[in-house]
Amino acid sequence: MVPREEGFIQTGQRREEVVMAEPRPEVAAVDGKASQLSELERIEDSEGSCASKTELLESASAHGPSSNPEHLCPGDSMVPVVFPGPVSSEGCCRFACELLKHIMYQRQQLPLPYDQLTVFYSKPSPQAEDMVRKKAERSYKKFQQALVELEGILSHLESLFARTLVPRVLILLGGNALCPKEFYELDLARLSLGRMGQSLSTSACLRRLFRALFMADAFSEVKAAPAMGTIVMAQGHRECGEDWFRPKLNYQVPKRGHKLTVTLSCGGSPIPDSTWDDYIWFQAPVTLRGFRE
Repeated sequence: MVPREEGFIQTGQRREEVVMAEPRPEVAAVDGKASQLSELERIEDSEGSCASKTELLESASAHGPSSNPEHLCPGDSMVPVVFPGPVSSEGCCRFACELLKHIMYQRQQLPLPYDQLTVFYSKPSPQAEDMVRKKAERSYKKFQQALVELEGILSHLESLFARTLVPRVLILLGGNALCPKEFYELDLARLSLGRMGQSLSTSACLRRLFRALFMADAFSEVKAAPAMGTIVMAQGHRECGEDWFRPKLNYQVPKRGHKLTVTLSCGGSPIPDSTWDDYIWFQAPVTLRGFRE
């Protein structure tokens, strides 16, 4: 992410709907993978309004930036995604938020995809009301509380991205921030931010991102997870004025636990590490609690 002045210009208030295939907790049979792939293709075919930018993304090189072997331990994996042009700052926030939702569902911390849950619980349908009658009131309140906490983190992530460049985001599951059972890193440091109207379609970039995760079969080797806590951390400038996320001045990325790194880039040369000397880690003050039906 090239830290130049024009990168802070917002790309407008228009929000793009993200449509993607419903992820599965486990990637099991070949038939299941084929059905997910056909669903992805159906979604792409149905979005004619973004056709030109989608074609541009699909024609981009599938090879990501050269990884740093010294940062990868045995058992770690990396999914590189290359975009053919600059993205918006709003798009960077969407990448982080959508990845958080996706990971929580794939790792069985949510019983349904986030967007379905918000409709199911915030606007009770006859099916939802029937479920409430069958389940204990305490359990239903736990579901609602978990959704409220997740919505709060998503909202505060938007505020953080509006305040500062965010080169990296961590999603840590189980254990604690220093020793999680598994964790996921989103590397945004190689992205370039475009001026208003000159950045790529966020929806097209998200399709590219999730297609890469699907093709990499990123969650197939991870064992089924129990309900556990999820901690969200993000890097930002130490003087950004953030007052909700808690600064962690001496925090270091864990070296133990299953790790998946998703690197996003625009195909350019990597930014020197010295660029981020004044950036520190911030930790969300809320630990998301996984729940199931």
